This record gives sequence, structure tokens and C-alpha cells, in this order.
Amino acid sequence: MRKLSLAALAFGIFALVATLLLRPDGDRAQAAQSAPLTSAQQAAAAAKERRKITDDPMVPTNAPKNYDVTIVEYFDYQCPYCRKAQPILAALLSSDPKIRLVYRDWPMFGGASVTAAKLALAAKYQGKYVVFHDALMQSTGKLDDKVIRAAADKAGVNWATLQSDLKAHESEIDALLDRTGQQAALMGLQGTPGFLIGHYLIPGGLDYANMKKAVAMVRVNPTGDPAKDPKES
Repeated sequence: MRKLSLAALAFGIFALVATLLLRPDGDRAQAAQSAPLTSAQQAAAAAKERRKITDDPMVPTNAPKNYDVTIVEYFDYQCPYCRKAQPILAALLSSDPKIRLVYRDWPMFGGASVTAAKLALAAKYQGKYVVFHDALMQSTGKLDDKVIRAAADKAGVNWATLQSDLKAHESEIDALLDRTGQQAALMGLQGTPGFLIGHYLIPGGLDYANMKKAVAMVRVNPTGDPAKDPKES
């Protein structure tokens, strides 16, 4: 867990939007060639792309009423730093009832990670995603079928129903994992964990104090304007 430096924070949403707008693919490229975007249009495009990340209906969330800050976490169940981040996020959500957490499964550590991510996402059809997620994060060592099944049992997931839901929704789950990977790559993330806190993209883990600091920064500067960031002492 590292110290949070304001200078190290990337404006991930704007980088993502710039990449998408400049990418030569059909209508988007034609629109870019026909006329430069105004600042209002850029802001609208940024908001649209942000919603694709934060409000994808397939993505599990922990969203309290009247939340004012959103944290998007990109993680792998075998990533040791993701596992260290889990109790930090749990403590943060417990202490601050106005944070929404968006869970972006991004399996990067091989087949067991992919299996765990797919099963976790299938568990949402039982209303068990979060508890299964937490149980998987609390696992130690490498995942295998036995460890994944033990986590499911710990979370109270019905295994037969889980297999049925995975089969019924596998194409949707695969598409979601593909979207998440593409978005992470466009934002320049190279590994897990990665956090999008408001407009701030933070590659790597943060300790509790710095996670709270990042949330406070978003509340001071919800639009992510660099000129409005608090100055470091």
C-alpha cells in the first residue's frame, strides 16, 4: 500500500474519452473529422463513457441510498494486493455510508481466476455476489475448484443453482468480462488492483487513510478539474 500523491493521479475518464474519440472506427472518427468538439460536448462524451463504467446493468454494485462518491474496483481474486484491499474497502464502506462500490471483475491470473470471476458474477442471480466475492477474497494461496467451492459454501451459495445460472447467462457474463478488460486497457491499467475513485484513476493499492483521502478529494472536486484539486503541503 503506497502513499497517495495528487501529482500521481491520472484523470482516467478523460484519457478514456480521448482515446475513444480519436480511435478510427466509423461514426466516431467521422464525427471527429467533421468538427472539433466543444468543451460541453467533451463533457457530455465523458459523462456517457463514465456511465458505461459505473452504471453497466450487468455489473454488481454496493449502492447505498443518496451516495455521493463512486469507487470502481478492478480486481482479480488471486491478486494478493486485491485481497489486502478487500478489508480496507469493507472498513471504508462501513465508516462512510455515502460511497457506492462498483465491482469490476478483471481476471488476469489464469484459468482459475476466470472461473472464479464467472461464478461470482453468476451468483448475483441468487443475490449472493457480494458475500461470494468477500469469501473468495478471503481465500489464501492459489485458487482451484476445491477452494472456489469452499468459498461458495461459506457464502451460502446454492451450487446447483449457481451452475444453472452460469450456463443460462454465460454469454452475458463473458461479454461483461470483455467490456471490463477493454475499458481497463483504454484507461491504461496494466494490472490489478486498479481504482477509479470519482474521476481519479489510481493504479495499485491504497491503505485506509489514503483511500479516505481520495474520497475526500472527490467531494471537494467532483468534476476532476486539476485546477480545483487541493494543494499538497
